[in-house]
Amino acid sequence: MGQQTPHRSSRGEAITEPRINDRIRVPEVRLVGPEGEQVGIVPIGEALRLAQDSELDLVEVAPMARPPVVKLMDYGKFKYEAAQKAREARRNQALTVIKEMRLRLKIDPHDYETKKGHVERFLKGGDKVKITVMFRGREQSRPEMGYRLLQRLATDVSELGVVESNPKQDGRNMVMVIAPHRNQAATDTARRSAKVEKQAAAEAPEQAPPA
Repeated sequence: MGQQTPHRSSRGEAITEPRINDRIRVPEVRLVGPEGEQVGIVPIGEALRLAQDSELDLVEVAPMARPPVVKLMDYGKFKYEAAQKAREARRNQALTVIKEMRLRLKIDPHDYETKKGHVERFLKGGDKVKITVMFRGREQSRPEMGYRLLQRLATDVSELGVVESNPKQDGRNMVMVIAPHRNQAATDTARRSAKVEKQAAAEAPEQAPPA
């Protein structure tokens, strides 16, 4: 008793649905009101009656507590809003892309220009860039040289991006992150957003919010 029942989604993922209303089979519960107010420990029958009188659902939110904690809420609306938040979280996660560029401390001018061109291309595409300077042997005793190299690159691409994470030592490397200016990334972000929303809609067709 007091356990939530897992089932599988169409993609095989385990989903745990809370028990609601008459599926909550315990003698008493700790009741929380719709605005988060603590009602206290009440018999399950009284909690169900309050839910019915309020035209709300009784939802078990902490099944392992003693007694279990239940809350009065519109469960259909709650599920709809939770699905919306999950889709938004997936969209935001997919929009954050970090490319990586590695540089040697003693990089020659031609190679530097090539690497800088790649960074500029990534920034124009709306991607963040993690730039790593790799130290070899005695170079590790000269971190200021790596710092100057990263600052030089940041200055060279400043029209396209801004330093989001300042240079910092990471073992034998020094790392810096440059993010694109928002106006530079706007078009690419819109394109990605449309693609992700299309994928989300294919995975879980949007339901109309309950009345």
